[in-house]
Amino acid sequence: MNRDLQNKILEAGAILKEGYFGKKEVHKKGSVDLVTQYDTKIENFLKEKMQIIYPGVEIVGEESFEGEIPNDGIYIDPIDGTTNFVHSIAYTCISVGVWQEGEPLEAVIYNPILNELFYAKKGAGAYLNDQKIAVNDTENLIDALLATGFPYTKVQMGKDYRFVIESMQKILPKTRDIRRLGSAAIDLAYVACGRFAGFYEVNLKPWDVAAGILLVQEAGGIVTNHLGEPYKFGDIIVASNGKIHEELLKNLGAYN
Repeated sequence: MNRDLQNKILEAGAILKEGYFGKKEVHKKGSVDLVTQYDTKIENFLKEKMQIIYPGVEIVGEESFEGEIPNDGIYIDPIDGTTNFVHSIAYTCISVGVWQEGEPLEAVIYNPILNELFYAKKGAGAYLNDQKIAVNDTENLIDALLATGFPYTKVQMGKDYRFVIESMQKILPKTRDIRRLGSAAIDLAYVACGRFAGFYEVNLKPWDVAAGILLVQEAGGIVTNHLGEPYKFGDIIVASNGKIHEELLKNLGAYN
């Protein structure tokens, strides 16, 4: 594992923790999408450090990147779950995923409020605080605890909104329950460590999922789009322990 990467994210976590318990300057990027000075501060810190650890690799940060999203690079979400961060809800984290040739190589998701450091390296497994983790063995959807999220595009009440509502109507009666934590990175990490059996969400950005995808895969799970095809950035993401995957896919709403 790349200890330099982990150590710099631990340092960035101290900034997040300072902001979580401190005074925040909150601004809107959209009608409901929030950003604070700590999002920018953490991203700038990590961009500087990543340029040293991975010289020459393109850095894609949520708050600063402009242009077409590349398939390779270092994808940084300085605070995934900013709304939780603003409202002092502990499900908030830093997410960093390193990709090469369209494949994830390294991943770190760190929640300093709960002191949980998830990390993975391709071919080397997934870990939580130095303990190896694995997806759970739930076999049936009715026994599965799932997670999902609601996109910021919900206010437009278009096809993203319809997918959310239809999927909830179809899945909720057929599963143990569904959680909405407000951080896709944490949702994916929780699939990887067996807390959730599956997760799905529409309209996520690469920095939301770049780290979590590798965690799930290295923990023995599966990540596809809603059609069961290999996941590509921009797709609806569906992640699971593998055993409930087909049943979960069959019960998702239509996307049209």
